[in-house]
Amino acid sequence: MEPAQNVTEFILLGICQNEKLQPVCFVFFLLLYISIVMGNLLIIVTVKSSQHLKSPMYFFLSYLSFADMCLSSLTAPKLIADFLAERKTISFDGCIAQLFVVHFFGCTEFFILTVMAYDRYIAICKPLHYMTIMTGHVCGSLMVASWVGGFVHSLVQTLLTIQLPFCGPNEIDHYFCDVHPLLKLACADTYFVSVMVIANSGMISLSCFVVLVASYVVILVSLRTRSSESRRKALSTCASHIAVVIIFFGPCIFMYLRPSSTFSEDKMVAVFYTIITPMLNPLIYTLRNEEIKNAMRDLSISHFPSLNLYFPSHLFPI
Repeated sequence: MEPAQNVTEFILLGICQNEKLQPVCFVFFLLLYISIVMGNLLIIVTVKSSQHLKSPMYFFLSYLSFADMCLSSLTAPKLIADFLAERKTISFDGCIAQLFVVHFFGCTEFFILTVMAYDRYIAICKPLHYMTIMTGHVCGSLMVASWVGGFVHSLVQTLLTIQLPFCGPNEIDHYFCDVHPLLKLACADTYFVSVMVIANSGMISLSCFVVLVASYVVILVSLRTRSSESRRKALSTCASHIAVVIIFFGPCIFMYLRPSSTFSEDKMVAVFYTIITPMLNPLIYTLRNEEIKNAMRDLSISHFPSLNLYFPSHLFPI
Protein backbone atom coordinates (compact mmCIF):
# COMPACT_ATOMS: atom_id res chain seq x y z
CA MET A 1 0.00 0.00 0.00
CA GLU A 2 1.38 3.41 -1.01
CA PRO A 3 2.02 5.83 1.88
CA ALA A 4 -0.34 8.79 2.10
CA GLN A 5 1.26 11.88 0.61
CA ASN A 6 -0.82 15.00 1.24
CA VAL A 7 2.23 17.26 1.10
CA THR A 8 3.02 18.60 -2.36
CA GLU A 9 5.67 21.10 -1.29
CA PHE A 10 7.88 21.93 1.66
CA ILE A 11 8.73 25.31 3.16
CA LEU A 12 12.42 25.75 3.93
CA LEU A 13 12.92 27.98 6.96
CA GLY A 14 16.52 28.60 5.90
CA ILE A 15 19.38 29.94 7.98
CA CYS A 16 18.27 33.47 8.78
CA GLN A 17 14.72 34.64 9.49
CA ASN A 18 15.80 38.24 10.20
CA GLU A 19 14.67 40.26 7.17
CA LYS A 20 17.25 42.99 7.80
CA LEU A 21 20.13 40.49 7.73
CA GLN A 22 18.97 38.57 4.67
CA PRO A 23 20.50 40.97 2.07
CA VAL A 24 23.82 40.74 3.94
CA CYS A 25 23.57 36.94 4.00
CA PHE A 26 22.72 36.99 0.28
CA VAL A 27 25.93 38.86 -0.60
CA PHE A 28 28.06 36.81 1.83
CA PHE A 29 26.96 33.40 0.57
CA LEU A 30 27.00 34.53 -3.06
CA LEU A 31 30.68 35.46 -2.68
CA LEU A 32 31.37 32.13 -0.98
CA TYR A 33 29.70 30.22 -3.81
CA ILE A 34 31.59 32.14 -6.50
CA SER A 35 34.83 31.31 -4.65
CA ILE A 36 33.86 27.62 -4.55
CA VAL A 37 33.15 27.43 -8.28
CA MET A 38 36.20 29.42 -9.34
CA GLY A 39 38.61 27.65 -6.97
CA ASN A 40 37.52 24.13 -7.84
CA LEU A 41 37.27 24.86 -11.56
CA LEU A 42 40.81 26.23 -11.44
CA ILE A 43 42.09 22.98 -9.92
CA ILE A 44 40.20 20.85 -12.47
CA VAL A 45 41.44 22.89 -15.45
CA THR A 46 45.00 22.99 -14.10
CA VAL A 47 45.17 19.22 -13.53
CA LYS A 48 43.63 18.41 -16.91
CA SER A 49 45.84 20.81 -18.87
CA SER A 50 49.20 20.33 -17.14
CA GLN A 51 51.61 17.67 -18.36
CA HIS A 52 53.31 17.67 -14.96
CA LEU A 53 50.22 16.71 -12.94
CA LYS A 54 49.56 13.24 -14.32
CA SER A 55 50.15 11.24 -11.15
CA PRO A 56 47.24 9.39 -9.49
CA MET A 57 47.16 11.95 -6.64
CA TYR A 58 46.15 14.75 -9.01
CA PHE A 59 43.77 12.47 -10.89
CA PHE A 60 41.88 11.89 -7.64
CA LEU A 61 42.17 15.56 -6.63
CA SER A 62 40.45 16.72 -9.81
CA TYR A 63 37.48 14.44 -9.12
CA LEU A 64 37.37 15.60 -5.49
CA SER A 65 37.14 19.19 -6.75
CA PHE A 66 34.37 18.16 -9.15
CA ALA A 67 32.41 16.50 -6.33
CA ASP A 68 32.97 19.55 -4.10
CA MET A 69 31.63 21.88 -6.77
CA CYS A 70 28.59 19.70 -7.44
CA LEU A 71 27.79 19.30 -3.72
CA SER A 72 27.79 23.06 -3.20
CA SER A 73 25.86 23.71 -6.41
CA LEU A 74 23.02 21.53 -5.12
CA THR A 75 22.55 23.56 -1.93
CA ALA A 76 24.12 27.03 -2.19
CA PRO A 77 22.14 28.50 -5.16
CA LYS A 78 18.80 27.62 -3.53
CA LEU A 79 20.00 29.03 -0.21
CA ILE A 80 21.16 32.25 -1.89
CA ALA A 81 17.94 32.68 -3.87
CA ASP A 82 15.81 32.09 -0.77
CA PHE A 83 17.38 35.07 1.00
CA LEU A 84 15.46 37.27 -1.47
CA ALA A 85 12.31 35.13 -1.70
CA GLU A 86 9.15 35.75 0.32
CA ARG A 87 8.17 32.07 0.32
CA LYS A 88 11.05 29.62 0.49
CA THR A 89 9.39 26.56 -1.00
CA ILE A 90 10.51 23.39 -2.75
CA SER A 91 8.28 20.77 -4.34
CA PHE A 92 8.01 17.31 -2.84
CA ASP A 93 9.70 15.74 -5.86
CA GLY A 94 12.38 18.45 -5.89
CA CYS A 95 13.02 17.83 -2.21
CA ILE A 96 13.50 14.10 -2.70
CA ALA A 97 15.72 14.73 -5.72
CA GLN A 98 17.85 17.15 -3.69
CA LEU A 99 18.13 14.60 -0.88
CA PHE A 100 19.35 11.99 -3.35
CA VAL A 101 21.98 14.07 -5.13
CA VAL A 102 23.35 15.71 -1.95
CA HIS A 103 23.96 12.31 -0.37
CA PHE A 104 25.29 10.95 -3.67
CA PHE A 105 28.03 13.57 -3.99
CA GLY A 106 28.66 13.74 -0.24
CA CYS A 107 29.20 9.99 0.11
CA THR A 108 31.27 9.89 -3.08
CA GLU A 109 33.59 12.42 -1.44
CA PHE A 110 33.98 10.05 1.53
CA PHE A 111 35.20 7.32 -0.78
CA ILE A 112 37.42 9.62 -2.89
CA LEU A 113 39.18 10.88 0.24
CA THR A 114 39.67 7.28 1.37
CA VAL A 115 41.12 6.36 -2.02
CA MET A 116 43.44 9.37 -1.85
CA ALA A 117 44.71 8.16 1.54
CA TYR A 118 45.36 4.71 0.03
CA ASP A 119 47.27 6.38 -2.81
CA ARG A 120 49.46 8.28 -0.32
CA TYR A 121 50.03 5.09 1.68
CA ILE A 122 51.32 3.26 -1.41
CA ALA A 123 53.42 6.25 -2.54
CA ILE A 124 55.13 6.69 0.85
CA CYS A 125 55.27 3.17 2.28
CA LYS A 126 55.85 1.24 -0.97
CA PRO A 127 57.51 3.73 -3.31
CA LEU A 128 59.32 1.11 -5.41
CA HIS A 129 56.05 -0.62 -6.28
CA TYR A 130 53.95 2.55 -6.63
CA MET A 131 53.81 2.68 -10.43
CA THR A 132 53.03 -1.04 -10.73
CA ILE A 133 50.26 -0.87 -8.11
CA MET A 134 48.61 2.47 -8.96
CA THR A 135 48.18 1.89 -12.68
CA GLY A 136 45.70 3.81 -14.78
CA HIS A 137 43.33 0.83 -14.71
CA VAL A 138 43.49 0.62 -10.91
CA CYS A 139 42.93 4.36 -10.49
CA GLY A 140 39.97 4.27 -12.86
CA SER A 141 38.49 1.27 -11.07
CA LEU A 142 38.87 2.94 -7.66
CA MET A 143 37.16 6.06 -8.96
CA VAL A 144 34.28 4.10 -10.48
CA ALA A 145 33.89 2.20 -7.21
CA SER A 146 33.71 5.53 -5.34
CA TRP A 147 30.89 6.80 -7.57
CA VAL A 148 29.02 3.49 -7.45
CA GLY A 149 29.36 3.41 -3.66
CA GLY A 150 27.96 6.94 -3.42
CA PHE A 151 25.06 6.00 -5.69
CA VAL A 152 24.16 2.89 -3.68
CA HIS A 153 24.32 4.79 -0.39
CA SER A 154 22.16 7.62 -1.73
CA LEU A 155 19.63 5.24 -3.26
CA VAL A 156 19.19 3.42 0.06
CA GLN A 157 18.89 6.72 1.94
CA THR A 158 16.28 8.05 -0.48
CA LEU A 159 14.21 4.85 -0.52
CA LEU A 160 14.16 4.81 3.29
CA THR A 161 12.78 8.35 3.30
CA ILE A 162 10.35 8.27 0.39
CA GLN A 163 8.40 5.30 1.74
CA LEU A 164 7.33 7.37 4.76
CA PRO A 165 3.94 9.17 4.74
CA PHE A 166 4.00 12.99 4.79
CA CYS A 167 0.48 14.15 5.53
CA GLY A 168 0.66 17.22 7.72
CA PRO A 169 3.45 19.66 8.67
CA ASN A 170 5.58 20.81 5.78
CA GLU A 171 8.03 23.29 7.34
CA ILE A 172 11.64 22.06 7.18
CA ASP A 173 13.90 23.77 9.70
CA HIS A 174 16.84 23.69 7.32
CA TYR A 175 18.05 25.28 4.08
CA PHE A 176 17.98 22.05 2.05
CA CYS A 177 16.23 18.69 2.21
CA ASP A 178 18.08 16.28 4.48
CA VAL A 179 17.12 13.07 6.21
CA HIS A 180 16.73 14.15 9.84
CA PRO A 181 14.50 17.21 9.17
CA LEU A 182 12.31 15.10 6.85
CA LEU A 183 11.97 12.26 9.36
CA LYS A 184 10.75 14.83 11.88
CA LEU A 185 7.81 15.67 9.56
CA ALA A 186 6.77 12.09 8.77
CA CYS A 187 3.33 10.96 9.96
CA ALA A 188 4.60 7.59 11.20
CA ASP A 189 6.98 5.95 13.61
CA THR A 190 10.46 6.61 12.20
CA TYR A 191 12.49 4.59 14.70
CA PHE A 192 13.42 1.84 12.23
CA VAL A 193 14.25 4.33 9.50
CA SER A 194 16.41 6.42 11.86
CA VAL A 195 18.33 3.28 12.88
CA MET A 196 18.89 2.45 9.22
CA VAL A 197 20.05 6.03 8.55
CA ILE A 198 22.64 5.71 11.31
CA ALA A 199 23.70 2.31 9.97
CA ASN A 200 23.94 3.74 6.45
CA SER A 201 25.26 7.32 6.67
CA GLY A 202 26.78 7.24 10.14
CA MET A 203 28.68 4.00 9.81
CA ILE A 204 29.97 4.85 6.33
CA SER A 205 31.36 8.18 7.52
CA LEU A 206 32.80 6.69 10.71
CA SER A 207 34.31 3.66 8.93
CA CYS A 208 35.96 5.81 6.26
CA PHE A 209 37.27 8.16 8.95
CA VAL A 210 38.77 5.27 10.95
CA VAL A 211 40.42 3.85 7.82
CA LEU A 212 41.81 7.27 6.96
CA VAL A 213 43.20 7.86 10.44
CA ALA A 214 44.74 4.38 10.53
CA SER A 215 46.39 4.86 7.13
CA TYR A 216 47.93 8.18 8.15
CA VAL A 217 49.16 6.72 11.43
CA VAL A 218 50.94 3.99 9.46
CA ILE A 219 52.37 6.61 7.11
CA LEU A 220 53.64 8.79 9.95
CA VAL A 221 55.23 5.81 11.70
CA SER A 222 56.98 4.74 8.49
CA LEU A 223 58.46 8.23 8.07
CA ARG A 224 60.62 7.86 11.17
CA THR A 225 63.28 6.00 9.18
CA ARG A 226 63.30 8.42 6.23
CA SER A 227 65.62 11.32 5.55
CA SER A 228 64.60 14.77 6.74
CA GLU A 229 63.92 15.91 3.17
CA SER A 230 61.68 12.89 2.47
CA ARG A 231 59.85 13.45 5.73
CA ARG A 232 59.28 17.10 4.91
CA LYS A 233 57.80 16.40 1.47
CA ALA A 234 55.62 13.54 2.72
CA LEU A 235 54.37 15.51 5.71
CA SER A 236 53.56 18.49 3.51
CA THR A 237 51.38 16.34 1.26
CA CYS A 238 49.76 14.41 4.11
CA ALA A 239 49.05 17.57 6.09
CA SER A 240 46.76 18.82 3.31
CA HIS A 241 44.87 15.53 3.22
CA ILE A 242 44.55 15.33 7.00
CA ALA A 243 43.20 18.88 7.19
CA VAL A 244 40.55 18.13 4.55
CA VAL A 245 39.58 14.87 6.27
CA ILE A 246 39.09 16.55 9.65
CA ILE A 247 37.04 19.51 8.42
CA PHE A 248 34.85 17.32 6.17
CA PHE A 249 34.33 14.19 8.25
CA GLY A 250 33.90 15.93 11.62
CA PRO A 251 30.62 17.69 10.74
CA CYS A 252 29.29 14.66 8.83
CA ILE A 253 29.89 12.32 11.77
CA PHE A 254 28.16 14.81 14.07
CA MET A 255 25.17 15.01 11.71
CA TYR A 256 24.59 11.35 10.95
CA LEU A 257 26.08 9.24 13.72
CA ARG A 258 23.36 10.04 16.24
CA PRO A 259 19.62 9.39 16.75
CA SER A 260 17.20 11.00 14.33
CA SER A 261 16.76 14.35 16.06
CA THR A 262 17.35 17.92 14.99
CA PHE A 263 19.40 20.55 16.78
CA SER A 264 19.66 24.27 16.19
CA GLU A 265 23.36 23.75 15.39
CA ASP A 266 22.60 21.37 12.51
CA LYS A 267 22.18 24.11 9.94
CA MET A 268 25.52 25.72 10.71
CA VAL A 269 27.23 22.33 10.74
CA ALA A 270 25.68 21.61 7.34
CA VAL A 271 26.94 24.97 6.04
CA PHE A 272 30.41 23.87 7.07
CA TYR A 273 30.49 20.68 4.99
CA THR A 274 28.39 21.86 2.02
CA ILE A 275 29.89 25.35 1.58
CA ILE A 276 32.88 26.14 3.80
CA THR A 277 34.79 22.89 3.19
CA PRO A 278 34.41 22.98 -0.63
CA MET A 279 35.70 26.57 -0.52
CA LEU A 280 38.69 25.67 1.68
CA ASN A 281 39.76 22.55 -0.22
CA PRO A 282 41.28 24.42 -3.22
CA LEU A 283 43.16 26.72 -0.83
CA ILE A 284 44.46 23.84 1.28
CA TYR A 285 45.69 21.84 -1.70
CA THR A 286 47.20 24.75 -3.63
CA LEU A 287 48.89 26.69 -0.84
CA ARG A 288 50.81 23.61 0.35
CA ASN A 289 51.61 22.13 -3.05
CA GLU A 290 54.40 23.62 -5.15
CA GLU A 291 53.61 21.46 -8.19
CA ILE A 292 50.04 22.79 -8.41
CA LYS A 293 51.16 26.38 -7.87
CA ASN A 294 53.78 26.07 -10.61
CA ALA A 295 51.25 24.43 -12.95
CA MET A 296 48.79 27.27 -12.31
CA ARG A 297 51.46 29.81 -13.13
CA ASP A 298 52.36 27.95 -16.34
CA LEU A 299 48.68 27.85 -17.26
CA SER A 300 48.26 31.58 -16.67
CA ILE A 301 51.34 32.40 -18.75
CA SER A 302 50.52 30.13 -21.70
CA HIS A 303 46.75 30.58 -21.94
CA PHE A 304 45.87 33.73 -20.00
CA PRO A 305 48.84 36.11 -20.16
CA SER A 306 46.69 39.04 -19.02
CA LEU A 307 46.00 37.17 -15.76
CA ASN A 308 49.66 36.60 -14.95
CA LEU A 309 49.58 39.42 -12.42
CA TYR A 310 47.45 37.17 -10.18
CA PHE A 311 50.27 34.59 -10.09
CA PRO A 312 53.39 36.62 -9.28
CA SER A 313 56.72 34.83 -9.41
CA HIS A 314 57.45 35.33 -5.70
CA LEU A 315 54.31 33.31 -4.86
CA PHE A 316 54.71 30.73 -7.59
CA PRO A 317 58.43 30.20 -8.10
CA ILE A 318 59.67 27.85 -10.79
